[in-house]
Amino acid sequence: MIRLGLSGWSYDDWIGPVYPADLPRREWLPFIAERVDTLEINVTYYRVPPLRTVEGWLDRTPDDFVFAVKAHRSLTHEREAPDFQGFVEGIRPLIEGGKLACILAQFPYSFGASDEHRGYLAQIRDGLGELPVVVEFRNRNWLSETTFTALKGMGMGFCAVDEPQFKSLMPPVVRATGLVGYVRFHGRNYDKWWRHDEAWERYDYTYQEAELKEWVDRLRELESQTEVTLAYANNHYRGQSLQAVDQLRALLAEG
Repeated sequence: MIRLGLSGWSYDDWIGPVYPADLPRREWLPFIAERVDTLEINVTYYRVPPLRTVEGWLDRTPDDFVFAVKAHRSLTHEREAPDFQGFVEGIRPLIEGGKLACILAQFPYSFGASDEHRGYLAQIRDGLGELPVVVEFRNRNWLSETTFTALKGMGMGFCAVDEPQFKSLMPPVVRATGLVGYVRFHGRNYDKWWRHDEAWERYDYTYQEAELKEWVDRLRELESQTEVTLAYANNHYRGQSLQAVDQLRALLAEG
């Protein structure tokens, strides 16, 4: 199974391009859940939301809808005192409601391949118990068979990425190392990736059909080796991500 979704949905710049101007903010989630198969929750990186908020995500989406949840920054960026229990308790409604697809542990570029950091991956695995976990590396030096073997041994998925091909960043490599296949489409905005005034500028990018077509066989490869493959468009400025998902769905239907 391949599920196509978006990295987030609560963006003011989607009013007009995606959301009708008169649509209440509370209705944004059910509105977008009619257009995609899954959503990536990014707010959990910044704070663990109140349980009533998480319960609302369940109530306002279809029964078969699933979410990927980004791990809190204390688990991936700060790492000095990771509160695994607090994070898990915060998303428990998703777990018990059967709507948690996986947890995305996105590490910063400074988290390079080292014995210390490999040990921390094992700590992530232990801290999150049997919950499905996918790891996104930003530093290219993780790209090795050693990494793939270690992830497979821990039952953790590898996040493939589409992003500008600077020599230090991860190339568009797919590998199935766990039960969940995962791809994030960050866009290819070379000019603004490193130099921008606002964070959204990095993700201001419209994919061309030929660029997305490069991923059809890769997604099929992941699908054949996993229980579910999740693909999220993160080029979110003014709803360009929704256009990418629609294009990718059409390309997969053709193939």
